[in-house]
Amino acid sequence: MTGRSPENPVRIVLADDEPLLRAGLRVVLEAEGTVHVVAEAADGLELLEAVRRHRPEVVLVDVQMPGMDGFATLRALAAEPDPPPAAVLTTFDLDGYVSEALRIGVQGFLLKDAEPSALVRAVLDLAAGGAVLDPRITARLLPKLVAGGEQRVSPRLDELTLRERQVLALIAAGHSNATIGDSLGLAEATVKKYVSAVLAKLGAQNRVQAALLAQGLGVG
Repeated sequence: MTGRSPENPVRIVLADDEPLLRAGLRVVLEAEGTVHVVAEAADGLELLEAVRRHRPEVVLVDVQMPGMDGFATLRALAAEPDPPPAAVLTTFDLDGYVSEALRIGVQGFLLKDAEPSALVRAVLDLAAGGAVLDPRITARLLPKLVAGGEQRVSPRLDELTLRERQVLALIAAGHSNATIGDSLGLAEATVKKYVSAVLAKLGAQNRVQAALLAQGLGVG
């Protein structure tokens, strides 16, 4: 997690079709002063417009919205030039939602009933380039990922070197490449090479999948 302050908060856009829920989330996220909601959106089109206008550092997107739903919005966001990190934020932890979010390549999947401090920490980690996944869904989704399903992830941990396992453990903890480098005394460019090697050996499409797999197998 990065040391952000009220003088330098993480700027985010929050998308949810329920005004009261958005207001509550804004209060929670801004309580510590390290996160600032620069815009709110009630649907996908409003979110895309807000992203283009405000260039936030992180986007939180509800799944169920009228018109352009969360997943359609995330696909459109991914096609934007230099899109910000995005996380799904929902009351539902259905396996299909998680699988779809991973398929799109989002950097996080969060539940709305998470502890306020966990939501703030997740936003800070996303802004720093980390991956976040609510731990309550890890055990349920892992069997699908390692059983030759859609994601085709294989737990080939024995193929990882000691250093790669260290990198994987830090990925699982949500650390960015920069903080992994600081922890291990490595240049960020070197960390990127290790991350690429870890993803390739595990068959993971992105660091969220790698984090999910590591958490489920007790790597840490």
